[in-house]
Amino acid sequence: MLDDARLVWDLQRANQIAQSFSTSLNLDDIARLATDGLVKQFDCAFARIWLVEPDRKRLRLSASSGLYTHTDGAFSRIPMGAFKIGRIAQNRISLLSNNLAAESWVRYPEWAIANKITSFAGYPLANADQVIGVLAAFGYQPMRPEFLEVLLGFCTTLTVALEMASLHQKEQQTSLMIKPKSTLSQLSLSESLAHILGQTKLTILGTERHLRVSQAQLFLKLTEILQPLDCTYCRLTYAADAVSLEAIAALQSIIPQEQQAWESVALGDLASIAACFGGRLHINTEASIRAMQISLTFPCLDNLSAVSLRIQCRLPLVQTGFTQLAYAAGLRVQGDGGRQMPLLTDQLALVETGDLIIWLNHNSHRAPHGVKAQVNLSTTAPQLRAAVAAVMRGEEWGLNPPSRQQLSQREQEVIALLVKGLRDREVAEQLHISDSTVKFHINNILAKLAAKTRLQALYQLMSTDSLDC
Repeated sequence: MLDDARLVWDLQRANQIAQSFSTSLNLDDIARLATDGLVKQFDCAFARIWLVEPDRKRLRLSASSGLYTHTDGAFSRIPMGAFKIGRIAQNRISLLSNNLAAESWVRYPEWAIANKITSFAGYPLANADQVIGVLAAFGYQPMRPEFLEVLLGFCTTLTVALEMASLHQKEQQTSLMIKPKSTLSQLSLSESLAHILGQTKLTILGTERHLRVSQAQLFLKLTEILQPLDCTYCRLTYAADAVSLEAIAALQSIIPQEQQAWESVALGDLASIAACFGGRLHINTEASIRAMQISLTFPCLDNLSAVSLRIQCRLPLVQTGFTQLAYAAGLRVQGDGGRQMPLLTDQLALVETGDLIIWLNHNSHRAPHGVKAQVNLSTTAPQLRAAVAAVMRGEEWGLNPPSRQQLSQREQEVIALLVKGLRDREVAEQLHISDSTVKFHINNILAKLAAKTRLQALYQLMSTDSLDC
């Protein structure tokens, strides 16, 4: 059984590292901040990150911190499947060793002995489809097996951040690649869509207006996918709050048993990319007539697109989620700013640093004094825009009273002892109560926090500064 308190502490340190790169949109900067953090927070001898190159044949050393900081040495390029790093990328297998010099795959065991490098942890940076890189940490001291559990959450956050940066980089490159002399660039979006569709009639509803490059490119990509499917109907709608492309396509060319696989291959990436830019791809298949109805919708942006928002959340996954939500809401996310720039945060220490604080409430506690608005984990992009607009006008937004019960004094005493690593019997002895009474208080704590496990309750309290110990 894992040591709950130690695991929570390690998770907190990993979160601090991820906090440093969660708003960056530069691949190498994200990788460097991650390796710097591992060396600092976990006393690693050195840490490195390799990223898979576009041709997927090699990995490029993107960042190195600690004992070695150069990225142009013998291991700056590693073929996929070669050495241990290449095999981790190819097979998606994590590894932890506390006797590095004795490992058969180590190329120079005398190097490990001479530098007193004892331990190694390697972890693939992978999404649902493929590996995008490998993280490796080397240590002077043995690493606990639980360190791989910490790396699991850390690498998930790191992968999301790297993918967002890659999408941003591709969007910028796509924008630069559009040249005035190209055929489609001389046309409006509707004319470009009609050009791709050929004989299929395109209907326009509403007044055509300028869209972001990313949105226009995704509409064009969807049309290219639909064109060979004998698209029988296509409509581009400019509404007051959204712009959408709707189509009906025949499925005669697709075998019914292979339809789900086709949708995953042809439309899976499109759905995820659209979501990153605030869009939504919806597919509805009508089996009886062998047709597919598909729509791609983006919300329209108002003058808030010129508003910048700072986001500083305690948990990196929350930071990444709200950064993506802000982009979907048409807001610019910045790392620094003055007191008059809206700040979305869940850290009490930052409430006094700005005049336009939007409080992220995880647990229905009362919002701190001085905040101007309050959001939560279920907040949507339109709601976030409304909150920012309200604070910019000097108004309050979403400051409703809390509905959840607070922990009693005895419950706070119990949870404070649990976080110090005491067992139920030791807690009972410390507070001069019975074991059953301790379990009674713990069950009440879980119910009040809406937590399923003790670890979840401890992590929730520590992540929101609600634990007084």
